[in-house]
Amino acid sequence: MEKTYNKISVTASGVLSPLGSNQVSVREAYKNNRHYLTKDLFNGEELFVGRLQEKDLEIAGEIRNGDPKYASLDPSVIYAILVSRIAVREAGWNEEKDFGINFGSSRGATELFEKYHKEFLEKGYSSTLASPTTTLGNISSWVAHDLQNEGPQISHSITCSTALHSLLNGVAWIRSGMSERFLVGGSEASLTPFTIAQMRSLKIYARDIAADYPCRALDMEKSSNTMVLGEGAAAMCLERGVASNALAVIAGVGYATEILKHNISITSDAVCFQRSMKMALKGIDPREVDVIVMHAPGTIKGDLSELRAIGKVFGDHKPALTSNKWKIGHTFGASGLLSADLAITMIRDQKFVGVPFEEGAGIRGPIRKVMVNAVGFGGNAVSILLEAPEKYLKE
Repeated sequence: MEKTYNKISVTASGVLSPLGSNQVSVREAYKNNRHYLTKDLFNGEELFVGRLQEKDLEIAGEIRNGDPKYASLDPSVIYAILVSRIAVREAGWNEEKDFGINFGSSRGATELFEKYHKEFLEKGYSSTLASPTTTLGNISSWVAHDLQNEGPQISHSITCSTALHSLLNGVAWIRSGMSERFLVGGSEASLTPFTIAQMRSLKIYARDIAADYPCRALDMEKSSNTMVLGEGAAAMCLERGVASNALAVIAGVGYATEILKHNISITSDAVCFQRSMKMALKGIDPREVDVIVMHAPGTIKGDLSELRAIGKVFGDHKPALTSNKWKIGHTFGASGLLSADLAITMIRDQKFVGVPFEEGAGIRGPIRKVMVNAVGFGGNAVSILLEAPEKYLKE
């Protein structure tokens, strides 16, 4: 008999991306075939990026102005506070203070780092708040302060798989019996000149500013790299067992790393993904997986290696494949949970959300299980298997 206490429910989700921060509008945005990337100037050159909507920047501004202590915080911290408030409110945790928090970021306080470093180069000294506002633990500490939380607080950075590593940590704490609830998340505000320059130096950034779809994630015929950088954040509330208000149930988790050949290496058939997906599927027939939300950043090697890994694990069974990076860009440390939110959207609506330029990737019938993948520099892969609660399958 299946042990339900090993399962963990996602009872709420708070998101912030170029699609918005309101779940209803985000779900509606996934129904159309337009991307939400915009052109902007960086170092004198026009490029595509995934910027937040003006109304969401106003909400972030209200949070910043609502407390004098928030005035000096990096946008990545403000975004984390914003999505955490949404998730906690939706989960009904407003009066609950004893839950864990794990919030991470790939790049961290990017805007402040660049600001304070420039100041140092120009003046020869640094501002008083330079260190406390750019330390990595800054994110979870301020989220905990804002929520008046009394549970454990964890921050980390595991490149682009950061948000799903937050979820892994939450699962581990709950399964260990050390916590009944955990708030997990990732936040990224890295649309800065130096960060964009770093991505362009790797030769992976999209160059075609006239393209209908500048990021060609899942297009296995593309002849150039098409990654586009986006900003955003996501937070999810996890609770032990199968909750009546569950948006999805975590049926499996997996993780793996690869032996590095160079700083950004990943094998041609993504051995790390093969291992993480197999771990997440432990005890589950791969044929039960209906959809995979791929990491698929829009690079030639990255997309293809993940597709090959899926072929190795799933064989003749071909789950429907999708990604949201063509729509919102690659949000680095936040991307894994924004992908998980897409998975939850498909589970709630029982409707597959595909990639418009990738034909024949749809699905018929109920969406029962969705796998979500994320990987970062260094070959740190995470796979999460989400299961639809019965209430969505009966509607």
